[in-house]
Amino acid sequence: MSTGVIIAIVVIVLLLIGLLVLLPRMRAKSEERKAQKELESRRDRVATENREAASTRSTEAERAEQEAVVAQQKAKAERAEAERLESEAQLHERGLADDKLVEDHERDRFQGVAGPGHDNGAADDRADARTDTGDARTDTGDERPAARQADTGDDYQQGRADEAAERESRR
Repeated sequence: MSTGVIIAIVVIVLLLIGLLVLLPRMRAKSEERKAQKELESRRDRVATENREAASTRSTEAERAEQEAVVAQQKAKAERAEAERLESEAQLHERGLADDKLVEDHERDRFQGVAGPGHDNGAADDRADARTDTGDARTDTGDERPAARQADTGDDYQQGRADEAAERESRR
């Protein structure tokens, strides 16, 4: 055998030994890279899931906070309504809101017994108007002229409007 063939065989054997030694290391590195990629993939997937869950919960928390604000405002409105009704009840207990209980056609019936909130002034105005009617009769015994009757009607309507405005201002 020639020396060239022996050298070639030795080189090939050394290469095979080197490959046998390096091959497991290369496989280990390859598996390590594969495991690292899989771990990175899992990390990304879990991080994405956690971010989505955090976003969902954050949205639900904001909605719950808004609902709490609405509920608090509703509670305040209910409390204000209860206070208004309580004040109205106190007015009725003291007799200061009798004008709300007595209809127009019942004013004469309750004139003496209604509390201070009841407007007896309108009844007094009507009584004055009746007295004026008696003085304003014509020679034929007829009622006042139509123009003066209309004035009294307008005064009555103005009085009613004033009463309504006064009731609104008390609320």
